[in-house]
Amino acid sequence: MRKLVVGVAAAALLIAGCGSNTPASSSPPTTPSAASITASGKVQILYAGSLANLMEHDIGPAFANTSGAKYEGTGAGSTALVTQIKGKVKQGDVFISASTDANTGLMGSANGGWENWYATFATAPLEIGYNPNSKFVADLKSKPWQQVITESGFRMGSTDPKLDPKGKLAAQALTTEGLPSSAVQVFPEEQMVGRLQAGQLDAGFFYSSEAADLNIPTINLGSIKLKATYTVTVLNNAPNAAGGIAFVRYLFSDPGLNYMRKHGLLLQPVTVTGVKTDVPSALDSALGIK
Repeated sequence: MRKLVVGVAAAALLIAGCGSNTPASSSPPTTPSAASITASGKVQILYAGSLANLMEHDIGPAFANTSGAKYEGTGAGSTALVTQIKGKVKQGDVFISASTDANTGLMGSANGGWENWYATFATAPLEIGYNPNSKFVADLKSKPWQQVITESGFRMGSTDPKLDPKGKLAAQALTTEGLPSSAVQVFPEEQMVGRLQAGQLDAGFFYSSEAADLNIPTINLGSIKLKATYTVTVLNNAPNAAGGIAFVRYLFSDPGLNYMRKHGLLLQPVTVTGVKTDVPSALDSALGIK
């Protein structure tokens, strides 16, 4: 039986959706009207820390102003959030991840059955962001990054591969180039930007969206093409499922889409992975599900 949430109307998205694990068919969605989105109570959003500026300065406050609900956001490494959700340390209505692996970690009875589906909606390439006042700027612009980050005195930062998908991608980049893990210092997702801007790091691994968002200059990784894959789901047993659904609708309204573009996310056609019949019916048209 499909899940119904009273008071939340079905809406549609601008982005195309398709299925992955079920035979249910899909249809082209349309953009929901932000003015039609209402919610009440506290809506708790657990999101990948790389989206902090987007969530806390634009989408979160705008959603609250539009819907009438109280927005409460928590940003951290996606893998760390999975552990906190499973351990019941963090409670949330919506989970926004930077890796599909994080979603897999919440699916199935062995993982607590916290989610049955997720929608993929955007990407952001992994890059090296650097402090423009670093004494190594000239080297970063003229030499292979693989050489520069191993130079004496160079301070390179990364998030923890065990807690954050970005750290896992960074470790993959190092392995691909035959570089030791000791080439980087590991910090929590929430500290990376601050440490770089304070001059405690010369450079670090960042997603292109967060670097552009914060005016952090970058260099690309050359032939290495790694990226964040952003997903969203309404968690099972959400304290405020109706509010969570309203938030997902706002995320894909015209204002929500414009905010995501403004903050450098590369939007892609939405794909739904998991059990489509477990997607709340109010999101059917929003995700292009027939």
